[in-house]
Amino acid sequence: MTYNIKKAAVLGSGVMGSGIAAHLANIGIPTLLLDIAPKELTKEEETKGLSLEHPAVKNRIVNGALQKLLKQKPAPLTSKKNLSLITAGNFEDDLEKLKDVDWIIEVVVENLAIKQNLYEKIDTVRKPGTIISSNTSGISIDAMAEGRSEDFQKHFLGTHFFNPPRYLKLLEVIPAKTTAPEVVSFMKTFGEDTLGKGVVLAKDTPNFIANRIGTYGLLVTVQEMLKGSYSVGEVDSVTGPLIGRPKSATFRTLDVVGLDTFIHVAKNVYDQTTGEEQQVFAVPAFLQKMVENGWLGAKSGQGFFLKQGKEILEIDPQTFEYAAVKKLKTPSIEMAKQARGLANKVKVLTYANDRTGQLLWSIFAPTLLYSAQLHGEIADDIVAIDNAMKWGFGWQQGPFEIWDALGVKDSVAKMVAEGREVPAFVKDMLAKGFESFYAEIDGDLAYYNGTEYVKVPVNEKEINLKRYKKKHGVIKSNTGASLIDLGDGIALLEFHSQSNAIGLDIIQMINFAIDEVEKNFKGLVIGNQGKNFCVGANLGMILVEAQDDNIFELDFVIRSFQDAMQKVKYSRKPVVAAPFGMTLGGGAEVCLPAAHIQATMETYMGLVEVGVGLIPGGGGNKALYQKFLKGLPNGVEVDYQNIANKVFETIAMAKVSTSGEEARENNFLNFADGVSVNPDHQIYDAKQVALAMYEAGYQPPVPTKVPVVGASGYGTLLIGAQGLFESGFISEHDLKIAKKLAYVIAGGKVPYGTLVDEQYLLNLEREAFLSLVADPKSQQRMQHMLLKGKPLRN
Repeated sequence: MTYNIKKAAVLGSGVMGSGIAAHLANIGIPTLLLDIAPKELTKEEETKGLSLEHPAVKNRIVNGALQKLLKQKPAPLTSKKNLSLITAGNFEDDLEKLKDVDWIIEVVVENLAIKQNLYEKIDTVRKPGTIISSNTSGISIDAMAEGRSEDFQKHFLGTHFFNPPRYLKLLEVIPAKTTAPEVVSFMKTFGEDTLGKGVVLAKDTPNFIANRIGTYGLLVTVQEMLKGSYSVGEVDSVTGPLIGRPKSATFRTLDVVGLDTFIHVAKNVYDQTTGEEQQVFAVPAFLQKMVENGWLGAKSGQGFFLKQGKEILEIDPQTFEYAAVKKLKTPSIEMAKQARGLANKVKVLTYANDRTGQLLWSIFAPTLLYSAQLHGEIADDIVAIDNAMKWGFGWQQGPFEIWDALGVKDSVAKMVAEGREVPAFVKDMLAKGFESFYAEIDGDLAYYNGTEYVKVPVNEKEINLKRYKKKHGVIKSNTGASLIDLGDGIALLEFHSQSNAIGLDIIQMINFAIDEVEKNFKGLVIGNQGKNFCVGANLGMILVEAQDDNIFELDFVIRSFQDAMQKVKYSRKPVVAAPFGMTLGGGAEVCLPAAHIQATMETYMGLVEVGVGLIPGGGGNKALYQKFLKGLPNGVEVDYQNIANKVFETIAMAKVSTSGEEARENNFLNFADGVSVNPDHQIYDAKQVALAMYEAGYQPPVPTKVPVVGASGYGTLLIGAQGLFESGFISEHDLKIAKKLAYVIAGGKVPYGTLVDEQYLLNLEREAFLSLVADPKSQQRMQHMLLKGKPLRN
């Protein structure tokens, strides 16, 4: 049977259920969101004379959840428009509608009897072949499927999303004993290709993979804090980014999750285990006391941390009093800062003979042993365990990758010397002469499967550039960028300067790439897999040149950048830009002239130069204005002033999209540009677009003159800015920047509707940029941004 999910239903509209419905709507799947009908009226409903049977009352719970989706931070919806794809309903009136959906996701309260009762009703209305899944975080999938029809059981499995569903990559797929293999296979592919998730296949065991190991690791950390008399802040200072974990480290993570939720998850494993393992999941008394006090973390305003004014305080688990946050300061922390790469940093810290080393070793050793002990029980391979921890908990290295970083042989020797029990799986591996969990076969990543090394299976749409370059080499490289042959006649230009900031090295590589592609390739992708696509031009370099009064040098750099962008626009072969994450200033300017933009769901794009006292200088003003014009129909009279106003507002207010879809609403993307839901597939998607454009006989745009609003339009653009200045909302320097920007967008002092060529607009832009760069107040803004990381209002 072939499966195709065109329509879905989510049962349960709490934070998780509504979040899953929002994620489905974000990817264009119409979704029915159902919940219980209220048993009593609110005062407001009574006043209106409504009855319990009124649709507004019956759907109150879901409608309330939908309104929360619009206000939640971070936003569950990539665009508010997506809300129209979610239909509200209730279990009394709308279960019949489940016959029209292809996937039913149950997200009701974690109670087996309640879930089974709901499944009984679903079983009578669903059509055969409909997939049903539970988002449970720990109830047995087999137990939930008991007593259902054969077709239900065949199509039933666990799909455990992590919260918030839009942002967290992990999806654990948990088959029941009765789940048909083709359903599991379909859900894995659908999860990766359509939902954009990192999918791991988990076994039906308590809390599955990520929560089982993650909870264990957190509890071990709490216990070691108490044993070693560390403070909450000291533990967090070394269990965060220092070891490749999120900034929220240990206790801030618990505050975000909520202590009540965390204790519920821990209790779930405690109730289903025995012996030493069970003892780890016994929640320390002081955590129970915090819950009794209502100190649950972020949702109650205090937990391990308490914010008083601007100061953050940490709890003392002995006295329950709050004091200033302490940080661990040891020699190994300073040594680790000198070590190259995360693996080396972790090794230096963990083996250090100081309080940092003692803490990290006493957390890592039991967690690594526990992960190895569960190998085969919670998942079939170490890759699933490592990926679950990376994608669900934000670890940069999974347990087995950490073990490799520490050196398996040395760490096991230390564990044995301490009398720790090492699982047979690890002992056997060392006995066979294999000294790491991961290795390479023909340049591909391989893992130890209990017998030998086998290649890690990879979705064909996943291109890992680091590994790809290692295997296939590069065509040409400099400090800022590399040109890579992606195969099938497509080349890729990868930025790799610091923060991917644009300097002359990247500009040189853009020019080289276009020349090379026009001669020898079918198309070019501009993309990378750094933290962000590109956060703009090299601001430090611009400031140094400006302070040295090197305006001639800066003029050369800006002219070169503009020329390179024109080269991208008029390339005879299609250029596809693949922006993701922060795509700001110069990063956006690289994308705007491309023949196609293939963004991701999480592309945050904007021209933000006004924040540092400048305006875009690489052609961004012109390119955004032209992007607006490009979508206009032929033969229709157009009000260019409206377009100029919109472009001016977008740049003057430094608007940054909060998603790829919002970048389209802000006109950085047009209707034909694409959004990849799975960021790991973006390079592949961009490559396919470049190929398709070439095969379709791509022709570059023909240079045309640009209609501008001129002198009268310039005056109109400034009315708002002048008003804000006179009301005291913006400074004199803000007004000066606004005037420069308005002059560029208006096209100077020409009559309204004058057709000007692109070079004329680029010259205006460059002149305005250079005059602002030379201004001491703009230089103060640049310096402030470089030192403090936030804008200065002077």
